[in-house]
Amino acid sequence: MKKTVYFFLLLPLMILAQSNFDKGEKLFKEEKFDQAQLVFESILKTNPHDLKTIEYLGDIAGKDKSWDAAIGYYKKLKQLKPVEANYYYKYGGVLGMKAINGNKFKALGMIDEVRGSFEKAIALNPKHIEARWALIELYIQLPGIVGGSQSKAVKYSNELMKLSPVDGHLSKGHIDEYFKRYKLAEQNYKKAIAIGGSKMSYQKLANLYRNKMNDPEKARLVLEEYKNKRG
Repeated sequence: MKKTVYFFLLLPLMILAQSNFDKGEKLFKEEKFDQAQLVFESILKTNPHDLKTIEYLGDIAGKDKSWDAAIGYYKKLKQLKPVEANYYYKYGGVLGMKAINGNKFKALGMIDEVRGSFEKAIALNPKHIEARWALIELYIQLPGIVGGSQSKAVKYSNELMKLSPVDGHLSKGHIDEYFKRYKLAEQNYKKAIAIGGSKMSYQKLANLYRNKMNDPEKARLVLEEYKNKRG
């Protein structure tokens, strides 16, 4: 009997908390991030271990480029649920952004943790596509002296090919484009278009033509093809 009474006493608070969360989520989806942040922060005061609320606050901090705040939220998520791959992926992402935008000397000391976070995400979820993309970017951007490696980038691109052929060809094209192998990049982007026909595939090919191969007319035709395909 006491448990039943206790539940009904808590029920209004539970409904209010859910109502506030729905409001915050709606504001977030409408990209009203400042307002959403206030709502989620108020929820966190009464429910400091709510995973989705913490994640939203981390996402908002990331969008605001408040890297330290975002790192704090995602670190807390890792502690609360250490088996969730996405938390490691997001933590590695904002840590990497802090490294890129901060003191270059300190950044060198953060690279291993960034890389380790993405690798942990893959270990927890072997099908994690975004973490592989992040590692590809990391390995092609880093100088060889601090761990950069085209061969390791290609390794993760090959893994993507098995999980998602579209991502595989897009990632191979991205690597080729970075190393100025523009004809190979063109071929890979065309293969991605043939397989999936995604907007990103068309955009990548158009950007290659416009920005790297100095052919704005081809870029225009590619985007027109996508537009016609959409009807």
